[in-house]
Amino acid sequence: MRLGSLFILLSLAALSGVVAAGGEAGTPAEDAPSVLVREQTLATRTLSATVAGYGRVQADPDQITSIALPHAGLVQDLWVRLGQRVKAGDPVLTLATAPAAQVAYQQAKASVDSARSGLSQTEKLFKQTLATRSQVADARRNLRDAQSQLAAQERLGTGESSKVLRAPFSGIVIQLSVTQGQRVQADTAAVQLASGQGLVVPLGVELEDIESVKPGQTVILSPVFRPGVRIAAQVHEVHAMVDPTTHLIDVLVNVPSRDSGAFVLGEDLRGTIVVQQEHALAVSRSAVLQDAAGSYVFLDHAGRARRVAVTTGLEQDGWVAVKGPLAAGDAVVVLGNYEPTDGLAVSFPADTTTMAA
Repeated sequence: MRLGSLFILLSLAALSGVVAAGGEAGTPAEDAPSVLVREQTLATRTLSATVAGYGRVQADPDQITSIALPHAGLVQDLWVRLGQRVKAGDPVLTLATAPAAQVAYQQAKASVDSARSGLSQTEKLFKQTLATRSQVADARRNLRDAQSQLAAQERLGTGESSKVLRAPFSGIVIQLSVTQGQRVQADTAAVQLASGQGLVVPLGVELEDIESVKPGQTVILSPVFRPGVRIAAQVHEVHAMVDPTTHLIDVLVNVPSRDSGAFVLGEDLRGTIVVQQEHALAVSRSAVLQDAAGSYVFLDHAGRARRVAVTTGLEQDGWVAVKGPLAAGDAVVVLGNYEPTDGLAVSFPADTTTMAA
């Protein structure tokens, strides 16, 4: 092949490459490259750092009363059951007085009659100058003592064949120590009654989390099997020892009286303790990228990606607090942000342009 012919063929090949790249010779090049992204409007949010604990609803020890039996006897009727709600004045049990207790009452009554008779006789002798003032004073003292003994027996109810014990306040029966037909001794704690308004929840918290928990912090209480119920309370106190059974540290939470009806004694609860809160500009976690220089986000600045260095704060439910040269309302790239470089044009998919904050 001649040298001139070879030169012509190479020239045609080069020209065809130009046409393929640009369409036709002389056609302008396409627009600069861009990437498809999704954005989010930057806004202020309240983010929280929390510690979780689990516990069981209990009656406040300060709100528990024991109903003790005033004297020995027989439990004739038992009017309540374990876990039953009672109102103030409702009958709890009927106690039939033991024979020995009835004898004690009769003896106290006889002592009063004897002391009264002795005083009357001593006063007559005093008028006849046959008794001294000291003897009269002793007789009066004996009568007062006998009357005090009788009054005590009457308060115990030993003068009655049976006595009905009633609830001193409205509450819940949390313990029964007697059964119907049982013979009992005086001062036996028969029933424990807890006020329905005084509930506490000891939440078990892991040892490594306990340093951040302080009295007064907000706690959201929610039943394990009824997560839709959410009650706001506060940390009352933080215990200083590990529970030998759970190997956790108890954080005591008082249930507000107005919300005590939301829970049942013995119910298992989850407590979310808010140990820190931050009001800050926040973005989706996917918007924050990292490299050797630190954390950064891409802003949409007039249709071009602009890299902005940020520092991150609290993270909650997929949101991250960020600080830097940012302002509420800025458009932050949240999807497709691994592709842009600083200054690269950004565009949006056909179906959407932004993501709601």
